[in-house]
Amino acid sequence: MDRIDAMKVFVCALDEGSLAAAGRRLGRSPAAVSRAIAFLEAHVGMALLHRTTRTIKLSEAGERYAASCRRILTDLEEADLMIAGERAAPRGTLTLTAPVAAGQDFLRPLLDEFVDQYPEVTARLYLLDRPANLIDEGIDVALRIAHLADSTLIAMPVGEVRRVVVAAPRYLANHPRLKEPGDLAQHRIISMTHFGVDSWSFPSSNNSAAPQTVHFTPRLIVNSVQGAVASAVDGHGVTRLFSYHVAEQVRDASLKIVLTGYEQAPLPVHLLTPQGRLAVPKVRAFVDFALPRLRAHFSALKAITDAD
Repeated sequence: MDRIDAMKVFVCALDEGSLAAAGRRLGRSPAAVSRAIAFLEAHVGMALLHRTTRTIKLSEAGERYAASCRRILTDLEEADLMIAGERAAPRGTLTLTAPVAAGQDFLRPLLDEFVDQYPEVTARLYLLDRPANLIDEGIDVALRIAHLADSTLIAMPVGEVRRVVVAAPRYLANHPRLKEPGDLAQHRIISMTHFGVDSWSFPSSNNSAAPQTVHFTPRLIVNSVQGAVASAVDGHGVTRLFSYHVAEQVRDASLKIVLTGYEQAPLPVHLLTPQGRLAVPKVRAFVDFALPRLRAHFSALKAITDAD
């Protein structure tokens, strides 16, 4: 059996979540998929998957082997497409990742438009509130909101976002004025799990070099942007989110940004891609398509939230 083909079957099974689903995608029987994976397991001398009747789970060795398989298959695809030349039509599966809210709000609509324009491209979008390893996880392009560490990835700036504290005007009208971070102790707090459950940090004050950390007992804790926004709009408290999360509500005046003089420095937004991937037609086509649209989008969001 061809080892590269078996690797493709193995990775497909992981992506689809089961041997049967991989068989349907590849046009092979479940038995043929099982034989390909058994061939790899015999080759490496250990189990790569733990199987049940419905699901599969990587073994510890399987996790390491899967990362290597993705790198090998990506390199092979890149080599084939580079030989085909820049004029080759974009085709194949384009794999992307983005934070959950950003991916849902503006990367997914872009992808819908992109695949309509390029019918030979299939897009796979992973919405993750964690930084994925692009090379190990076989990802072509990532949208990342963070200060970037030095790496070999190619980073293309898209815009920036603020971390903002917001509340409904009717809530603010019926509660003590929020003039400085310490005033939050007098308010109902709606916490997002990855923005600080029981404390928020703010830049240092004039009298101290250390950041200001405000501790509180939240009245509501959610792990959903939509949930935090909805509760704040309904007047149930104060929450902290990225500016793009609340741009629509700021524009229609259902939320107001407060404590603007105490915000942390904005976070940059980039598209990231591994070295060499821009030479692949599907990746180059998407980057050329997405960059101007994303930059215009983030610029418009900035104008809305800066005006508040």
